[in-house]
Amino acid sequence: MGGGRGRGNHRSRTQRKHFRDGRDNVWKRPKSDSSAADSNTNNAGDNPTWQPFATQNLAFEEYYKEQGIVSPEEWDTFVEVLRKPLPSAFRINSSSQFSADIRMQLENDFRKSLQAEVTDGSEVDPVRPLPWYPDNLAWQSNFSRMQLRKNQTLERFHEFLKLENEIGNITRQEAVSMVPPLFLDVRPDHFVLDMCAAPGSKTFQLLEIIYQSTKSKSLPDGMVVANDLDVQRCNLLIHQTKRMCTANLIVTNNEAQHFPGCRVKVSENDFEPPISQLLFDRILCDVPCSGDGTLRKAPDLWRKWNSGMGNGLHILQIQIAMRGLTLLKVGGRMVYSTCSMNPVENEAVVAEILRKCGESVELVDVSNDCPLLVRRPGLRKWKVRDKGIWLSSHKDVSKYRRYGILPSMFPSGKSYVAPEESDCKHENGDDKTSEDEPMEDPMASMEDSNEEVSDLPLERCMRIVPHDQNSGAFFIAIFHKLSPLPFIPEKPSRRGNLLNKKQDSQQKSSDEVSEVNNGMELNSEDAALQRSAEVPSEAELIDTDLQGSIEVASEAELIENEPDKTCGENESEKAEEVNEEPLPSKPAGKRKLQIQGKWKGVDPVLFFKDEAIINSIKAFYGIDESLPLDGHLISRNIDNNHVKRIYYVSKSVKDVLELNLRVGQQLKIASVGLKMFERQTSREGTSAPCSFRISSEGLPVILPHLTKQILCISPVDFKHLLQYKFVKYTDFVDAESGEKASKLQTGCCVIVLRDGKNLSDPIHVDASTIAIGCWKGRSSLNVMVTAIDCQELLERLSVRMDGEKATREDKVEAGEVQDSMNGVEKVEESESAKQATN
Repeated sequence: MGGGRGRGNHRSRTQRKHFRDGRDNVWKRPKSDSSAADSNTNNAGDNPTWQPFATQNLAFEEYYKEQGIVSPEEWDTFVEVLRKPLPSAFRINSSSQFSADIRMQLENDFRKSLQAEVTDGSEVDPVRPLPWYPDNLAWQSNFSRMQLRKNQTLERFHEFLKLENEIGNITRQEAVSMVPPLFLDVRPDHFVLDMCAAPGSKTFQLLEIIYQSTKSKSLPDGMVVANDLDVQRCNLLIHQTKRMCTANLIVTNNEAQHFPGCRVKVSENDFEPPISQLLFDRILCDVPCSGDGTLRKAPDLWRKWNSGMGNGLHILQIQIAMRGLTLLKVGGRMVYSTCSMNPVENEAVVAEILRKCGESVELVDVSNDCPLLVRRPGLRKWKVRDKGIWLSSHKDVSKYRRYGILPSMFPSGKSYVAPEESDCKHENGDDKTSEDEPMEDPMASMEDSNEEVSDLPLERCMRIVPHDQNSGAFFIAIFHKLSPLPFIPEKPSRRGNLLNKKQDSQQKSSDEVSEVNNGMELNSEDAALQRSAEVPSEAELIDTDLQGSIEVASEAELIENEPDKTCGENESEKAEEVNEEPLPSKPAGKRKLQIQGKWKGVDPVLFFKDEAIINSIKAFYGIDESLPLDGHLISRNIDNNHVKRIYYVSKSVKDVLELNLRVGQQLKIASVGLKMFERQTSREGTSAPCSFRISSEGLPVILPHLTKQILCISPVDFKHLLQYKFVKYTDFVDAESGEKASKLQTGCCVIVLRDGKNLSDPIHVDASTIAIGCWKGRSSLNVMVTAIDCQELLERLSVRMDGEKATREDKVEAGEVQDSMNGVEKVEESESAKQATN
């Protein structure tokens, strides 16, 4: 993946290098430095090999003291907490079938056992649920990584976190990072866009919310599009979200500020598609930022931090947020957030958005929502720091710095306009304007200048600071779109280095609309005057690549088109921006190259329509009509004979994919769909009636719709499958189950754990059903589940069986049931017999 030429490719290589290198765990010194540490830390406490990073930066302290994000009285507490390592936090996946078991284990096991490990009395409740997160699904541990390995009890908790996180039952995520999705008010039928999604913890959270109110046998009507510019971070995003096992997700690799609108014009005679324009009900705009809110988990930022980091990102943040609002449906909600404390990246961006959008967008007051979350209102007054100088207004900015220090960085957002020459005569008779005269140090006249105060309701924003609830820092603002955005013309600069306006109305329309959608720095003072019949509607502003109606082409025609064929006048420029280059044309006389779709290095997204294979899968597994397969299966290989994996997508994702094909594949799709079927390539697999087996990821979706190749077995035999990975039919404890297993067709089958009923009863599938995929061979069943999944299922079964055994013993004592060998004791006895046989 990747490629391209020129400046964009250099930028991409730099980003990939930074991601690959990553940040070191600077809280822990390497072992090679232990000798040096010993000589300098004679009084360093219990562990002399550990030294904290230098958590001090005079420029940081001066900057935030002046901005007043906390009062002078609490400054020392604020800095003291910033210098401490961040507590670990995690969230239980509410859509997991084991969510209740995990929550019970935390409440009844770890919370009590870890409390006993606290000897110094520093923490009253070392592991506790976050009070502001719903249903006790988010937890925080006040132990550091070093402490988690301190003794056996803490190590057991640490292993629990690692295992459940890898399975997908929990997600390890910073506590304040969980806040933005809570204020999006996501519903199961919503189309949601996560504009800057990597590493994916918030995307995972959004998917959880969408699935939360959905019945177990159906998929949500909504979907999530998770986007990130960096290819390597996209891979991390895919890895993170795959644990969700969802058919309602598309991962894209586009620039957020240029995210495609995918709009197609359909004439009256054309078939009306399910969607003709990609708009979203909810958008999460968690933009790139300086990240000083993460100092507790990334203390190397202490030495790197400077005020220019926030200034340099300000315009990009506005561009991304404005693009998000353009893609938002009227009546929709967008959350803008950063992990920065800097007002230039936070309140200044929000204020500029409100000025650009006028009455089309409002800032939502959520002060009464999530009342247990401690937060502070946004600021209405701040300053800008540039080259060691404090600036209270844009008029204080030197003419040599005005290309970098923009009016939108200040509370009023107004550009300084120099007075007329007649009004700026100097005492010495010179006719210099104020813009030509040299700047004096603004600090010298700061007392005489009035500090700007915003007249916008920025107090509706929220700022989370570390010492309020022992967390990181975060900034959040919630926008509600009331009406289509106004048309905002580009105002040329005095230096003439911006867009040169044409008198020709057609050229003006195409060029200026493109600049609006790309989020360029615009003036909004005359925006209200632009609403007229000649002004394009917001629908026409959605995607500037579409200068006319797009002819509807078949999928085969789109595949056969040359990869470098564009669907608009700006397409080649956008391809360069995302670091792509056209595929070479087919050389004469040579064999045809494998077609990879529009994006080089990215497999094409194709609807799988091989009826022979689909019908064989339906017949072999007895898939009923309640699960639609036609039009919902996706492959990434144009040759059906070599398709290794078939993915399943929900109806909402299917509609978006069809739209993307119609508009020329503007979305660069890195991952889509849920892996449902995999080709069995072994010798025994090729001789099976169906060469495709059910994937573990897709099993929960397809399980309620299976009528063949499915078998219910007893807990003891199910546990043996997990322990030994294969069991001969003659070794089944329940002989009837072994006989039924031997009569299944050769190939993939699904084994369901009996829930206490007779094996002859019809299989009833619900959210609590536990099932695994197996391969039915000549003489045995072989588990097709990873070792870590087997380990997780064994632990979950042990917890359930212990609970059932305790309940049954209570009933025995009460005389309600007779003790027998049919329950947990039979499992234990059969395990002993099995081990003796082996």
